[in-house]
Amino acid sequence: MSQDDLGMLHVYTGDGKGKTTAALGLAMRAAGHGRKVIVIQFMKGQINYGELESAKRIPGMEIHQFGRASFVSKESPDPVDVQMALEGLEFSKKILLERKHDVVVLDELNVAIEWKLVSLAEVLEMLHDRPKDVEVIITGRYAPKEIIEMADLVTEMKEIKHPYQRGTLGREGVEF
Repeated sequence: MSQDDLGMLHVYTGDGKGKTTAALGLAMRAAGHGRKVIVIQFMKGQINYGELESAKRIPGMEIHQFGRASFVSKESPDPVDVQMALEGLEFSKKILLERKHDVVVLDELNVAIEWKLVSLAEVLEMLHDRPKDVEVIITGRYAPKEIIEMADLVTEMKEIKHPYQRGTLGREGVEF
């Protein structure tokens, strides 16, 4: 794959498990081929996600979080959650414009849009203006139809069965 092959927009959405995992797998694959990768996580922070430790061991891969460890209320988000999401969006724009990364993962951006932490119009503008040789991956439930239409690849994860349904909580090293 040459640099000229990069530049597609991926969306991983749906109610099933695996959206972030798929994006991180792609990120690891790209880093393994010498690509510079950045993962920008919206609505995630201060939790010891396993990917944070793994990224420290993978040359060319970095993760930045813009969120708190606490749950974000869809109906009445705390102003600090809105502020952190907006900071994440501004950081994402800056990263894309700098063109220093080959792959940019915008983890949980769809949820930040759905929760109205960031504006869909502003995200669409950022995606429209992005460098055409940077691979961009957006994850999260609730992908807006406008982003789906813009994307080159869309995968919907569908939950059929999950341990949560029988009360099993997230497990270190598997869900986080």
